[in-house]
Amino acid sequence: MPRYPLITLAAAALTVQPLAAQTTQSEIVTPGVTAPLTPAEIARNYPPDALTGAAVDGPVTLQSKGGMAVRVVKLAEGLSHPDGLVFLPDGRTMLITERPGRLRLLRDGVLDPAPVAGLPALNNVGLGGLHDIVLHPDFARNRLLYIAYTKDREPEKGTTLAVLRARFDGTVLTEVKDIIVTEAWESPLGTYGGRLIFGPDGMLYISVGDRDGTTRNDQSSARPQAQKLGSHIGKILRVRDDGSAPPDNPFINTPGALPEIYSSGHRNVYGIAWHPKTGEMWASEFGPAGGDEINRILPGHNYGWPLVSLGRHYSGSPVSDQPFHRDGMDDPLYFWNPPFNPENMLFYTGSHFPRLKNSLLVAGASSKMIAQMVIQGDFLRQGDTMLSELGVRFRDIRQGPDGHLYVLTEGRLRGPNDSDGMLLRLEPPTP
Repeated sequence: MPRYPLITLAAAALTVQPLAAQTTQSEIVTPGVTAPLTPAEIARNYPPDALTGAAVDGPVTLQSKGGMAVRVVKLAEGLSHPDGLVFLPDGRTMLITERPGRLRLLRDGVLDPAPVAGLPALNNVGLGGLHDIVLHPDFARNRLLYIAYTKDREPEKGTTLAVLRARFDGTVLTEVKDIIVTEAWESPLGTYGGRLIFGPDGMLYISVGDRDGTTRNDQSSARPQAQKLGSHIGKILRVRDDGSAPPDNPFINTPGALPEIYSSGHRNVYGIAWHPKTGEMWASEFGPAGGDEINRILPGHNYGWPLVSLGRHYSGSPVSDQPFHRDGMDDPLYFWNPPFNPENMLFYTGSHFPRLKNSLLVAGASSKMIAQMVIQGDFLRQGDTMLSELGVRFRDIRQGPDGHLYVLTEGRLRGPNDSDGMLLRLEPPTP
C-alpha cells in the first residue's frame, strides 16, 4: 500500500504542463552506446584544467547558521573526487575511494602516497570510476571488503555498475572478484549511484543510479528503465555477501523480475542510513532540476521516477504531467526545491554535538553545506546548516568510532585530474 506522509515543501509548487509527445526508443541517441562520444562531450567530462589546493589549512572554528560552533580539522588533502570512506576496526586506519580509480589508506593521520594495489580496470569517464566502499560485518575475522565501481563492456559499448569483493591484508587487495555486475548497461556519461551499506539483517544493499547519459534531453533510453523490473537501473538491490539474491527478496518469485531488486523507481540514491530506533532504511535521492528527496525505503515499493517527480528536466520542461502522486507509488518524506543535491547521510548518535543528537545529517553537493534534518514522526524539516563558508561540495559524511563527524569534499563535479579533495574531521571547539 502506498503511504501518504506530509510532504514538506521547500519552495513554491511547480507549474504543471502536459508532457511532450514520447519518442520511440529506437529514435533516441545514447552517447557512447548508439553513437560515439563527441569531442564536446569528452571535453566536458575531461576538463583541461585541474583544481588543486585545499579550502582548509590549519584547524578553523566556524559557526553554523544556527550559531553552533564547529571546529574543522583537515586530515588529508590532495584527493581526487573522494567518494567513499570506511574506518577499520583497529581504530587507526581509514580507507578512501577516489573516483578516478584509486583506493587510499590513511593510518595514524598520515595519508599513504601510494594507492592500495589490486583494483581491476575501470572506466572513469564523467562520473564513472570508484564509488563507495564498505567492510564485511565480520571484517575483523575475514578481512573482506566491497567496492562499487564502473565497469566497461568490451568490445560492446556502454558501462555499468559492478561491486567487487576483496580481501585486504593491510597493504594490498587480494582475491578480487565481482560479486555482481548490474544489468544497467548504458551511456558512460550516465550516473551510477553506487552507495553500499550492510543492513541489520546482514544483507548488502546497493543503489544503482538512473544511468542517464542524456540529461539535457527530454527523452532518454535509460530513464524508463527505473520502472522496469527486468533492469537494475534506478533500483536499490539487496544481496547476500556473495552477491546472490536472498530467498525473501520482494520480487524473487515475480516472472521477468531481477531477483536482487529491493525497491524501484529511483533516480540517483547517493545516501542510505538505517534509523537507529526503528531499524528502517532511509535514503537520499538526487532529483533532476529540483525535486531532491528523502525517502523511507520499504521492500517492494516503487518511488515513482520518472512517472512522478517534483523536478524538471534540465531543458526546463516538466518531468511528469502528474508530479505529486500516483497510486501505488510512495511519496517522499521531504523534497528540496531549489536543489540541495543530497549525497550520503547518517543518523547522528554521538555526544560531541548535543544539538545534532538523533538528527539526520545530509551532505550537500551543489548546495555546498551539511544540513540537519529534524525528525518528528513522519514530519521532516530542515534545521541547522553548516560549513557553507568552505565553498566545497560534500560527497560523504560518516560518524567515526570516536563520535566525531568526518566528511569528504571536492571542488566540482567532474575532472579526473583534480586534486583539491579533502578529508575533514568535525569536532567541538577546543575549550
